[in-house]
Amino acid sequence: MKTFFKAIGVASVLAVGALSVSALSASAQVTLKLAHAAPASDLQQTLSLFFKEQVEARSNGSLKVNVFPQGQLGNDAQMIDGTRSGIIDIEMSGLNNFTGLIPEAAAFTLPFMFPTREIAYKVLDGDVGQGVSKQMEEFGLKGLGYPENGYRNVSNNRGPIRVPEDLKGLRMRVNSSKALNDMFDMVGANPQQIPVAELYTALETGVVDAQDHPIGVVQSFKFYEVQKYLSLTRHAYSPLALVMNLNKFNGLSAEEQKIITEVSAEAVAMQRELSIAKEDEMIATLEAEGMMVNRDVDGAAFQKAVKPVWRNFIKENGDTLINAILEAGM
Repeated sequence: MKTFFKAIGVASVLAVGALSVSALSASAQVTLKLAHAAPASDLQQTLSLFFKEQVEARSNGSLKVNVFPQGQLGNDAQMIDGTRSGIIDIEMSGLNNFTGLIPEAAAFTLPFMFPTREIAYKVLDGDVGQGVSKQMEEFGLKGLGYPENGYRNVSNNRGPIRVPEDLKGLRMRVNSSKALNDMFDMVGANPQQIPVAELYTALETGVVDAQDHPIGVVQSFKFYEVQKYLSLTRHAYSPLALVMNLNKFNGLSAEEQKIITEVSAEAVAMQRELSIAKEDEMIATLEAEGMMVNRDVDGAAFQKAVKPVWRNFIKENGDTLINAILEAGM
């Protein structure tokens, strides 16, 4: 009988021990919420799913990533605030949305700042871009990289945009970039700030009759259903920023931090490559959907018309970052 109770006792200890190990394993897993505003068909979601898959695999399950696309956790401003406060762990949105925190970062989104993607990548991934990432830490954010939206182009329902005068009088949806607001105001359009999640309805109902976005966004948000003309103005390069709550990042183990940073870099590189590779295909798809795509744009006329935007930026923010960007891009 004593042997029986002794065996029961050992079994109980083993069972409790097994439960404790299981509980420890469960508590050791860190779940990260990653949010962005783009539809599930967008390359932002492709990047997010790659990030999720690779982080979970390389961490052997100690890190889990849940992805929330299409503004499920709020608009751009709300996602940035949520990430700063720790409600969201990682978010991705246009770099222009961070200029309220770091005003001089608007230099990256000035019209015609980056003549090629290669120069944009060189600057963003180099000391200049990393300097801005470092500044984000002052606001509780860890910069993980700069994916891309691509070059911004104009769509509208009135006609092709060939020269700046063609924009005159258009009710133009713009993002939070002061530089782009100034640009469209200078050429005679009527800029209005509207969250991207509300833009389709605004175009459909005629609240605005024009907008500017990279090709991928025009396709993924299905703006071709409510816009007739797309003109390849390529008037500004549009970088995204992938950021993480700084305290959450610092709370991870050194190995987990390494996984996050390495996977982020790989995800950004992958998304950029896809953005380039798929652009012509996406333009062809937009044409097949009925959009009239205009490639006859007088880029020199646009560059001349928007020079005052640069002067205004320098007056307000100085020319230090602009000069650093131009020098780094050489």
